[in-house]
Amino acid sequence: MDDTGMGQTLRARCEFYRQVCDLPAVVDPPQLRRISMRAGRTWALVTPAPLGAAVRIRLDREGTEIGPILSDPRSHLWSFLVVPDLPADAAVYASLFRLDVKVVRNGGTIALPSPDDSCSVFRQWIEVPRGPFRPSGRVVVDAIEACTSGIRRPLRRLSHV
Repeated sequence: MDDTGMGQTLRARCEFYRQVCDLPAVVDPPQLRRISMRAGRTWALVTPAPLGAAVRIRLDREGTEIGPILSDPRSHLWSFLVVPDLPADAAVYASLFRLDVKVVRNGGTIALPSPDDSCSVFRQWIEVPRGPFRPSGRVVVDAIEACTSGIRRPLRRLSHV
C-alpha cells in the first residue's frame, strides 16, 4: 500500500482523488480532517474483509483488473469502488444483503483514506487508485457469487440479467 504519490497533506490528497482518480472528494467536516465522496459515477460494494480478500484473489486469478479497494480495519470491512452498472433488481440486493454485502449507491457517502489515516486504524488502501479506472459492479458481484456459492444461497448471475 504505497500512497506516497497521492499527496501528504489533506488538500493535496483531495486534489489527487479529484484530478487523477476522478473521485468527487471533499474534506468533510474540515475539523475532523476526513475525506469523503458522494456515490454517483462511482459506487462501493462493501464486504466483510475475509470475503473481500477472497474476491480480490479471484479477480486477480481471472486476470481481471481489480481497481481501488479500501479497508476499514476497525469494522473489518473492504470497499470495492465500482462502476454503477448493477441492475435495479431487488432479488440481487437481497442476496447481497444476506451475504453481509452493502451497496453504497447514488447519494451515499464513501469515506476515503486521508494522510492522517496512514498510521492509524482508520481507512487504508488495499489497492491504491492510480487513475479513473473502476471495475464493473457486475464483475465484482459475479466474483462475490463465485466465492460464496457453496456457503449460502447463490446470487443470480448478473451477466444474464
